[in-house]
Amino acid sequence: MTISARFRVNRGDFSLDVDLDLPLTGVTSLVGPSGCGKTTLLRAIAGLEHFPDGYLKVGDSIWQDGQHFLLPHQRPIGYVFQEVGLFVHLSVQGNLEYGIKRVPEHERRVSLDHAIELLGIRHLLPRAPDTLSGGERQRVAIARALSVSPRLLLMDEPLAAVDPDRKQEILPYIESLHHELAIPVIYVSHSPDEVARLADHLVFLEAGHIVASGPSLEVFTRLDLPVAHKNDAAAIVEAVVAGYDQNYHLNYLDFTGGQIAVAGKAMQVGDRVRVRIAARDVSLTLEHQSNTSILNIFPATVDAITDEGQSQVTVRLLMGDVPLLSRITRKSAVELGLEPGKVVYAQAKSIALLS
Repeated sequence: MTISARFRVNRGDFSLDVDLDLPLTGVTSLVGPSGCGKTTLLRAIAGLEHFPDGYLKVGDSIWQDGQHFLLPHQRPIGYVFQEVGLFVHLSVQGNLEYGIKRVPEHERRVSLDHAIELLGIRHLLPRAPDTLSGGERQRVAIARALSVSPRLLLMDEPLAAVDPDRKQEILPYIESLHHELAIPVIYVSHSPDEVARLADHLVFLEAGHIVASGPSLEVFTRLDLPVAHKNDAAAIVEAVVAGYDQNYHLNYLDFTGGQIAVAGKAMQVGDRVRVRIAARDVSLTLEHQSNTSILNIFPATVDAITDEGQSQVTVRLLMGDVPLLSRITRKSAVELGLEPGKVVYAQAKSIALLS
């Protein structure tokens, strides 16, 4: 089951020309520079923008084609904006009940109680919106979007106006949405950390056109895309918590390319997590090193190499089927004899836990 979207429009100096097939599962993130068309595409999916030359099919339901156009209130969506837009004359409870009243009882797939528990807002129900913090208001807005039992959840930079501490507080709630409710999410963000943590599928837009679309763990390391050549270029690796070393306070995470050691509090064995490995933190050797302070060393195969100016290169590696990036000097690449197919050892001196 997929979301098939085709929209074409020209408005003076702005044009949108997209043809997409997106998974109807997990989180799809729309990324790209300001003005590239992310919000316009999201609004077209919501029906807030009506482009005559448009087509939208969600699963087996056609929402727009040449014959008909479902109005926004006819589409089973939840929409979370950057500005939450809660009704100030209603309590939190009243805001949530306003949403659920839109849905006939026999069509309700998400109970109000479940949404309240999932977002951790039961203690806020009697409160007025203007007494809430930014993070609390955003959690209420998400719960209100869920109260309409959406088939699709659209989120337009929902954390852009939230301070960093509150953002870290809200992200786990957003992560839990598609895991617990199986509701697909289309998420617009300018934050690389949010995208790395949440996205299962990435769509890069530039000047109203699709530059790339695919599974996020692959797209982050594609050498034909700008994201792999930035100073903060990194690979995202999914792993499973395998154990904890109480003596050294290290979590051990298994992935198909080996095992990762990450310092911190003990995590639940069996939980799925993501880690971020920056390209600048990965060095390469031809032999497995011993007597080193680096804990995370993985056998890998060189997949591709591209120049970064005159002095550096970016090397794309495969640890089994898991991609990794390394940013090293061109001199080092020459002296190591790097070329596609060569077996090396990747040493990651720093690994950041994302979830």
